[in-house]
Parts: sequence; structure tokens; C-alpha cells
Amino acid sequence: MSILPMPFKKLHLDIKEVLQNLEITIPTEFQKASIPVIKSGTNVFCTAPKDQGKTTTLILTTLQKLKCEAVGDIPRALVLVENNEKALALYSSFLTYTRRTSLRVYVANEKEHIDLIKSEIFEGVDILIATPKSISKLLMLYGVNISELKIFNIEDADFLSQTNAYNAILSITQSISKCQYVLYAEKMHPNLKRLESYFMEYSTIVGV
Repeated sequence: MSILPMPFKKLHLDIKEVLQNLEITIPTEFQKASIPVIKSGTNVFCTAPKDQGKTTTLILTTLQKLKCEAVGDIPRALVLVENNEKALALYSSFLTYTRRTSLRVYVANEKEHIDLIKSEIFEGVDILIATPKSISKLLMLYGVNISELKIFNIEDADFLSQTNAYNAILSITQSISKCQYVLYAEKMHPNLKRLESYFMEYSTIVGV
């Protein structure tokens, strides 16, 4: 295996192998700035324009946090996205990186019956991808246990400018005692900044 540049060089061996296979060898400026900060375990607001590798960063750092291996039965990573289409797309992207690991990635597809989703989650999930609507329903019906989350990502968090989504995220995070939160957005806006008063305390802002 050829030597990857920082910050890829410091990632788990399984991740580095996938990067090599995908011929992803040069990190973006955003990845250089954000990956080391996210790996430190702090809460992070990540801001960058499109095509700066935000989604890839989300996937890489989530796999790194979970050490590329399945543990237990309940989710240790939660990824919140704006809508069902984005949830399914992100699920496909995750599978590209997790196929050779034991990690179990699951998407709470809003088009599936909630009882089916509950039963499939119960079988064992490491990374859960969901919308605010689907995760709120699962929590209300005791369909998912998020007591052991290690990392909570929000992809394209610009949608939290919508009041319903914003209120949903505040409700969801009240169920979590301790966790690292990482929000990805194109730019900071007032609703995101206000999250510092809730679950994003002591956060770092990384932007390019």
C-alpha cells in the first residue's frame, strides 16, 4: 500500500484500503482541516461549499469512531438527513466504504412500515441513517435505543433552518446523555448557532 497523505494516513487500516481501492488519495482542504478535529472527539460545526468532501468526511470519521467493527446490537452512530431520498442515497454511499467490514448500516426508510423498521433495527445495527420524522417516530414507539451513541452526524444541516426540523432535533437530542455531535452545512446560520445553547456546547467551527 502506498503512503497516503495526512489526514488519511492516520485513519484505520480498513478505511485506508478502501480509499486506495477508490483511488481517493488527495484530501480536500476541508478534509485536511476537519478530519483531525472530528477525530479529537469534540463537537464540531463543519462548513464548506459543495464538492469539498463533506459527505465522504462524515463517512470516514464515523467508521473511524466505530473502529470499523460491529459491536453489540444497538446503534452507536446516528446520521440525520433532511428527507428519505437523501437517507437512501447516503446509505448507498456508506455501503461503498463498509462492504469489507463487519459494520451494519441501516436506513430507516420512511416508505417501509414502522413495525418492520423496528424489527430490523432490533436484529442489530451499528450505523443508523434516518430523517427527523422517522427517528422521532421510532423513539416515540420505543423502536430504537440510542443510549450508546458515540457520534451523531447531521448531513446538510442547512435544513435545520426549518422550524419543524429544528424543534425535532432538540427533542431527539434530549434522549441522549453523552455523545459527539458533528454538523455539516454549507454555511452557519442563526438556527445552527443557537444549538450551542443546547447540545453543541464547547463546539469547534471548522470551515473553508
